[in-house]
Amino acid sequence: MNTTLWKTLFWTPRIAGILFVLFVSLFAFDVFEEGLGVWGTLLALFVHLLPSLLLAIAIYVAWKREWVGAVLFVGWAIWYVIFFRDRDFPWMTYALMAGIPAAIGLLFLADWIWQKQIRTA
Repeated sequence: MNTTLWKTLFWTPRIAGILFVLFVSLFAFDVFEEGLGVWGTLLALFVHLLPSLLLAIAIYVAWKREWVGAVLFVGWAIWYVIFFRDRDFPWMTYALMAGIPAAIGLLFLADWIWQKQIRTA
């Protein structure tokens, strides 16, 4: 396998995962408009940042075990669609919040498959 292709396949899901975590974290800033006081705001901020924390842990685990990243990110996408299916979200919301993690999970899967092929060759 070409070294450039291998490096691209290695780094793309990791960087995309980090960017997705940062994107999801932006939605936590709406707690500052609620006027909950200091402790209420800190608690609400923590609750709103839980998905980002879980995804960051998924990236950390997936850094060395790509198959785990594939399972966790595709699992996130499936969970999001099932959990929020009754909401009246536009299709773009599902494309962003479920489509991007599914693509990242598939990239982790491709990286794991090609890593396995390189080790056996």
